[in-house]
Amino acid sequence: MTDGPVHGTWEARPAARWEDGFLSGNGHHGALLFGDFDDERLVVTHHTLVRPNGAEHARPPRLAAELPMLQERLLAGELDAAESFTDGRPLQWVQPFHPAFQIRLRRPHAAAGDYRRSVDFTTGVLHTECGQGRGQVFVSRADDVVVQHVEAADLVVSLDHRLPGAPHTLLVGQGIVRAADGALLTLRVRHPGSDRRYTGITLVVPTGGARTALVTPGVHVTGADSVLILTRVVRHTGELDTAPHVEALRDLVPEPEDASDAESASDACARLLDRHVSLHRPAYARVTLDLGADPAERALPGSQLLARPDSPALLERLFAAGRYHLLSASGLLPPRLTGLWTGDWNTAWSGAFTNDANLNLQTASAACAALPEVTEALAALVDRQIPDWQDNAREIFGARGVVAPPHSDGDSGLTYHFSREYPLHLWTAGADWLLKPLVDHDETRGEQDPRTARALAETALFYEDFLTRTDADGHLVVVPSYSPENRPANGSWGAVNAAMDLSAARHALRTAAAYHPERAEAWRALADRLPPHRINADGALAEWAWPGLDDTYDHRHLSHLYGVWPLDEITPYDTPELAEAAHRALELRGSENDSAHGHLHHALVAARLRDGERVAHALGQVLKGDFFHDSLMSAHYPGRDVYNADAAHTLPAVLIEMLVQSTPDRLVPLPAVPAGCSRGELRGVRTRFGARLDLTWSPTEATAVLRPTRTHRVELRTSSGAEPLELVAGEDHVLRLEAW
Repeated sequence: MTDGPVHGTWEARPAARWEDGFLSGNGHHGALLFGDFDDERLVVTHHTLVRPNGAEHARPPRLAAELPMLQERLLAGELDAAESFTDGRPLQWVQPFHPAFQIRLRRPHAAAGDYRRSVDFTTGVLHTECGQGRGQVFVSRADDVVVQHVEAADLVVSLDHRLPGAPHTLLVGQGIVRAADGALLTLRVRHPGSDRRYTGITLVVPTGGARTALVTPGVHVTGADSVLILTRVVRHTGELDTAPHVEALRDLVPEPEDASDAESASDACARLLDRHVSLHRPAYARVTLDLGADPAERALPGSQLLARPDSPALLERLFAAGRYHLLSASGLLPPRLTGLWTGDWNTAWSGAFTNDANLNLQTASAACAALPEVTEALAALVDRQIPDWQDNAREIFGARGVVAPPHSDGDSGLTYHFSREYPLHLWTAGADWLLKPLVDHDETRGEQDPRTARALAETALFYEDFLTRTDADGHLVVVPSYSPENRPANGSWGAVNAAMDLSAARHALRTAAAYHPERAEAWRALADRLPPHRINADGALAEWAWPGLDDTYDHRHLSHLYGVWPLDEITPYDTPELAEAAHRALELRGSENDSAHGHLHHALVAARLRDGERVAHALGQVLKGDFFHDSLMSAHYPGRDVYNADAAHTLPAVLIEMLVQSTPDRLVPLPAVPAGCSRGELRGVRTRFGARLDLTWSPTEATAVLRPTRTHRVELRTSSGAEPLELVAGEDHVLRLEAW
């Protein structure tokens, strides 16, 4: 039993399904471990591996010349006019994310015994043991290498690309070379009809009087005390000179001048692990959640804990796992729909970055949960794609500035994924939506990232050129306008004045003004000319502010409530009438196909509206809907259907939002605490006014300790009202609350 939250999970049986395999990653390489102890399989992935499918040549549609006529038709009441705003192409998916290969470890003479596998979130190490045999795996943040250490006297190591869905047309070559230090395995894969390739390089280093023999298709190690296996994947075009890559791997286990000083595989692994843990552990440990769970439940394996959906121990475990997986999936790129992992070449929705909801939901906790590694991955992706975003604005809208794509494979930021039912090329809110987490990060640390400043200026330039039409009252009109991925009940998908578009334009212009004082007057004036939100006949915030467009309530997306979360445009404190209308819209919203992201998006909005019961219900839909695999990675649909990271990565953000919220000028403690979380401790949260916060609460009292990094006055909001807080940089401020 344990007297604190468990920072890991375990199982007493092997993972027969790859979806149940435990995960490790460094934001570049990923590792997924599953299979029986005598035939373990480690699926190696890399963020850059996407399969050519024609999208690598795709361009945005050249529709700018047709835009004025489309605007005229929509404003004249031709509700289906946008359905013909296309160049006639079929739907083109982005390049699909795929695994590299699996490293198979066969133990021909593995002894029977008690089996246990586990993952330590604080180190990122996957452990397996059975009888006297042991193994561990981690992906190093320090050295960008997949590390396996196996205690086995008899071991066969091989690389195998034949995972489910692997195209039969792949051009594959293998190399096996015995060397003084063990053996070198290479796997070269070329995509058909393309010069796109990738190569896996695996160094096998046994110690303890071992012998190696080459076998088809790998290496057989006998007589070893233990074996160290180092792997990297390289994406490339043309032939790859592997020599420098092999040498780089060998440099991680250098040969001593005196053979008697040779480092054992165990010592080499420990040295590599120390370098990795020095980076991973501090990042993971910045924020912790303790809900005072039953120690006996905390000690349960994950699969048994998942069967107790009302247990605080489950929320603790999923919070910890979500932070761990989000951190592990973020580096070179932010998390994909599958995080950084897949055991199947046929990834749903191409395993893409789905920008119109999923990516922001997955990264929602980055700023408040002190994971700048995640924010940096998103910022780098955005910055690399700005030239593509400029092409989107120019080709589709004839405008300066930028328009973000609805989907990306990480290679391209061009908009080419759209169809009649999904006219995603009309979505103009994407840039502001994707920049919002970066702005939150800037507020948290008190500095403006020049990349974010540049992107905001480009977004404002787009609105300068795009917002030219006005209504009868002189308000600017967003036309065409698209609310992902919904349509009016009495209209088509491409419409006018979607609530998300209005919120995004207002926020982008005003935020750009704050970053660029020299342009502030013009951009604020443009924002002020946008129309207000509309409240419909049901008393709900209308998804389209344009009169005559009726709402469609049963939908998984909640795009129209962007002003509530993650923006602060609509709050119970500043805009109570709109907040009440937003709450009514939330009440009326159906869950359509029970997507995990829809339920948790619902919970995030409910938390902002101080509705703890609704937060609890939305969480319950996920926790009781069999959305989580034994790995504690999640699925898109109930019944563990479609491997997908949305629930796993978003859940920590939901738990933080229900416990504490902040803006640059406001602190809201315990706004929406469900009844099942009546006591606990949340430590290390970052606020958007530059303070670290530790919060403890019980049914009768709460204490918040603020550690500000800058001097600032903020408003404390509780159910009793508002009061000012004077914060001084470097001085702890203790708040004792009796009401919240």
